[in-house]
Amino acid sequence: MAKKSKADGIYKIVEIIGTSKVSWEDAAAKAVETASKTLRDLRVAEIVKLDMKVTDGKVAAYRARVSLSFKYDS
Repeated sequence: MAKKSKADGIYKIVEIIGTSKVSWEDAAAKAVETASKTLRDLRVAEIVKLDMKVTDGKVAAYRARVSLSFKYDS
């Protein structure tokens, strides 16, 4: 029987959106930090989309849509 390598496994991908009044980087970091409180074994975070909330012609918030993968327990 073949030996399992550490790369073997099943992964789930979820998409989440982080927001920040400071920057897109802060929004993405907040999204990952918040997700890590309920999801275990996070593997990869990919920025899918960046946008801004605009109020009265000014940037009110930065938003980062993040695709996040985690490994299923085996």
